Amino acid sequence: MQQMPDPAAGRRAVLAAQLEQLEARVATACAAAGRDRADITIIAVTKTFPATDVQLLCELGLTDFGENRDQEAASKVAECAGMGVTGLRWHFVGQLQTNKSRSVAGYADVVHSVDRVRLVGALDRAAGEHGRRLDCLVQIDLAEGRSDRAGRGGALPAEADQVCAALAEAEQLRLAGVMAVAPQGVAATDAFARLADLHGRLRSSYPSMTVVSAGMSGDLEAAIAHGATHLRVGRALLGSRPPLR
Repeated sequence: MQQMPDPAAGRRAVLAAQLEQLEARVATACAAAGRDRADITIIAVTKTFPATDVQLLCELGLTDFGENRDQEAASKVAECAGMGVTGLRWHFVGQLQTNKSRSVAGYADVVHSVDRVRLVGALDRAAGEHGRRLDCLVQIDLAEGRSDRAGRGGALPAEADQVCAALAEAEQLRLAGVMAVAPQGVAATDAFARLADLHGRLRSSYPSMTVVSAGMSGDLEAAIAHGATHLRVGRALLGSRPPLR
């Protein structure tokens, strides 16, 4: 009797091959920038992908996973725990409304999208209710008034200091760094160079800001060249996304 193919084994092989290709890109970019590969963390952005993909990527050695929708993220974190997948670090990388702070503070280890003082207060209270401490990144809007900035979120560079100050004073939050997305129509190299300059200035006042979350599937080389420590990778690792449910 012919044995049926194992879908999980097939998916694992696809993910392993794509992770190998991604690692080659990261290693090449690090060599070109004179950086140590060990200084780069890959965050697998698993939005719209199943918890079984998280399990397989964990088996392949990844520990950091990102989600950008609270409802999906909360469900997936719980499902992974139920499957016995432990030791993961969950990153919330999407825009965050203050009314979702309590939910996100219950499962996220890092919030990448802190962009206003009001959100700092909501997250701090929520983290306290859960008895947790969260690492927070200040999201920077590199579009600055361009027509494509709507819906992306982020503090304007001139506003970043006040968000940093609020995070530094929060009891349950740790000011860990900055995050940004390269705007459409702007060279990623230019965008990430600006982010690097701003990060350097902010870090002189807030030494805890060691994280630079920048770079995705299409522009990770430029991000590494300009000091990114964390890459948020979806398509290059997981493939084309399934339709939103």
